[in-house]
Amino acid sequence: MYDEYRWFVVHTYSGYENKVCSNLLTVIENRGLQDMIPEVCIPTQTVVELREIKEKKPRKKKTDDFYSFTEEEENQEPKEKKMEEVKIERKLYPGYVFVKTAVFYDDKVKETKMTDEVWYIIRNTRGVTGFVGPESKPSPLSDAEAFSLGVEKQVIEVAYNVGDLVTIIGGSFDGFSGIVDTIDLEQKTVRVIISMMGRDTPIELGLDQVESTLD
Repeated sequence: MYDEYRWFVVHTYSGYENKVCSNLLTVIENRGLQDMIPEVCIPTQTVVELREIKEKKPRKKKTDDFYSFTEEEENQEPKEKKMEEVKIERKLYPGYVFVKTAVFYDDKVKETKMTDEVWYIIRNTRGVTGFVGPESKPSPLSDAEAFSLGVEKQVIEVAYNVGDLVTIIGGSFDGFSGIVDTIDLEQKTVRVIISMMGRDTPIELGLDQVESTLD
């Protein structure tokens, strides 16, 4: 097992993202490289689109050598278009695949790098055009970049519930106490009701900006 892993951004030909990801996963499986390359991902988001519901066209009546609509069909008024919501997965960063690999610190160049074997495997995967970094050299993402790009999921322990007394830590309201009003795990936010100038005031904060207040 390796002690440290970092995310790298791989550039691909347009439309080759899924193929590159699939090919890399196959090589990793076949060569038993899960310890060296534990994750490969293509960040996506679910979006909702409105699409027209296609209705079947009325059947035409055959008259001798041609088809025609019946009189009733010809006199029909155009129907209002019916729409439906369709959920689709959309790539957040078209043309890129994110790969998490084992790394080591190269004292000669004072840089964190992936191994030569991993570099060779990724670079020679069909559809890959190079790496994102100075002069196309692989440059690892920082933890903050990995979180902001959505490739690394930040785990936040929530040790409080709605109705609990909590203390705000950090920010403009550091040290204030209040009651938890709502918790949104998906958006990673919590709304706390604090007392300001004798009035109850709702404050929206990050889940990690409050901590349970012990009695």
